[in-house]
Amino acid sequence: MLDLGSGGGIDVLLSARRVGPTGKVYGLDMTDEMLALARENQRQAGATNVEFLKGTIEAVPLPENSVDVIISNCVINLSTDKDAVLREAFRVLKPGGRFAVSDVVVRGHVPPDIRLNMELWVGCIAGALEEGEYISKLRTAGFADVEVEPWRIYNVEDARSFLTEAGVDVDRLAPEVDGRLASAFVRARKPEAKSCCGPDCCA
Repeated sequence: MLDLGSGGGIDVLLSARRVGPTGKVYGLDMTDEMLALARENQRQAGATNVEFLKGTIEAVPLPENSVDVIISNCVINLSTDKDAVLREAFRVLKPGGRFAVSDVVVRGHVPPDIRLNMELWVGCIAGALEEGEYISKLRTAGFADVEVEPWRIYNVEDARSFLTEAGVDVDRLAPEVDGRLASAFVRARKPEAKSCCGPDCCA
């Protein structure tokens, strides 16, 4: 298993319990501070089936076909090159491997000026993809069985007091953003490798 953007390593350590002593979980982060914290958390937890790697989610330091599952929690949307992230995810997954991340998505069109106001409230939406675009990028990377399942849909009432204090005209904003932002589970699968079925296909 691989956690993209593992931070302090909590999701990695939780996953390590699930995979058991015969499995292995990698955590990937780009900052020395987070890696140091994660390794200290690993030491305290006594987890021996865990390894934290330094690198970026656009260039994963693992060989192709090396992990069964990729997880991530609201990190991919922060990348400026999501196509590279999804290509790398596809590369390191084994055939039949699963991509199962949590991310923020935009549902439908949100005008740029309105989106900037919403970023005051939910900083994690900076760079968030529109739902259909996310699906398209996963398919372009080679994934199959792609689905986006919103588990929390945001509306203006969730942030009325915050946005009012920030000087935002909430009533003007509401029709443009209600229900347009969501936290979602994003799932996909790397297809199984094709078997050789003819006299020349393996030549």
